[in-house]
Amino acid sequence: MLFRRGISRISSKFLRNRSFSQSLVASHRLSIIIPGQGGHHSCSDSTLKGYVCRGTTYSFKSPFFGGAGFTHHHHLYHHTSSAVEEELDPFSLVADELSLLSNKLREMVVAEVPKLASAAEYFFKRGVEGKQFRPTILLLMATALNVRVPEALAAESSDIISSELRVRQRGIAEITEMIHVASLLHDDVLDDADTRRGVGSLNFVMGNKISVLAGDFLLSRACVALAALKNTEVVSLLATVVEHLVTGETMQMTSTTDQRHSMDYYMQKTYYKTASLISNSCKAVALLAGQSAEVAMLAFEYGKNLGLAFQLIDDVLDFTGTSASLGKGSLSDIRHGIITAPILFAMEEFPQLRKVVGQLEKDPTNVDVALEYLGKSNGIQRTRELAMEHANLAAAAIGSLPETDDEDVKRSRRALIDLTQRVITRNK
Repeated sequence: MLFRRGISRISSKFLRNRSFSQSLVASHRLSIIIPGQGGHHSCSDSTLKGYVCRGTTYSFKSPFFGGAGFTHHHHLYHHTSSAVEEELDPFSLVADELSLLSNKLREMVVAEVPKLASAAEYFFKRGVEGKQFRPTILLLMATALNVRVPEALAAESSDIISSELRVRQRGIAEITEMIHVASLLHDDVLDDADTRRGVGSLNFVMGNKISVLAGDFLLSRACVALAALKNTEVVSLLATVVEHLVTGETMQMTSTTDQRHSMDYYMQKTYYKTASLISNSCKAVALLAGQSAEVAMLAFEYGKNLGLAFQLIDDVLDFTGTSASLGKGSLSDIRHGIITAPILFAMEEFPQLRKVVGQLEKDPTNVDVALEYLGKSNGIQRTRELAMEHANLAAAAIGSLPETDDEDVKRSRRALIDLTQRVITRNK
């Protein structure tokens, strides 16, 4: 219920919002049809030079949208030249800051006890930092929010304030990455994983106890950095994220059969485990910039929907990717009896799959049977479609930010929109 209301609310708001047709992405409108609402925004492209809009139309029935069938027009934005694509590469735009961030993280996780220090820095060492997806989003969001220093301030003072603010916002990216890595360390213990990011998982290399303690240590360092920001609202937001991570993991471990078969329950759990961190961190970046509640909520909605789209594609890749491409074992969720969106959609087409899934832990051979049903179903396709819906909503949130003439701001907003495409078209 929470997510149905959220999707309807943000989409209706964007369709009414004046800035949606006048801002940076003024003509970069996304085609979205929401159940019970007539009409849709068609795509055009007068402001996003170097992009062309390609559309696809499909219909499906999803329990996530109340079981109602509807037609969805989806538009992806593609670069028209490799030169533009290179210019708008989101990771390249913040590469210098990501390097600073990586060095700062390695400094922040230094510990007195050698073994703890080695464990804490395990996934911050050069070469295993991962994609740094979350820090990239947050650094781009900081620029995209177009911080305006009061005109009364002298230019020199403005530069100083902007620089200090940027350091604080980069601090959010550092805190977010520490919380994320801590959650990975704890998850790998719970899942008895043996690989992560293409190398042995920390619990596999050093044992469960050290892995849990290293995760706790990272959370403690994140708390210290968070307190240093001296912003109670931001502290509350990111403290809630940690609560959500625990809640989501507990929901996964203690769910009843009916809950495991519920798309609403799955999406709520997915928000807690994956999307809460990036959505609340995006909002924190906006709050530090002194943005309005409306702008802060747009930042939140971007992070929430991008996070949901990311996890939905992750669930697809768990079935379609290889261990080498994923950096971890494929089919890991279903082998642990965890039901994700592709299987949930497949169960709608083949109700008998429910019984097979219910016996996964007792009889591992049922994994192959479940995969056969999945292969005959539209589960993979429908999961991708749901991911596209959330990617559209994330891009629409950026499209509703206040208009600006600042080229750096425009570039960062285009990069954030570009990320919504990259998330749903990635293969690892």
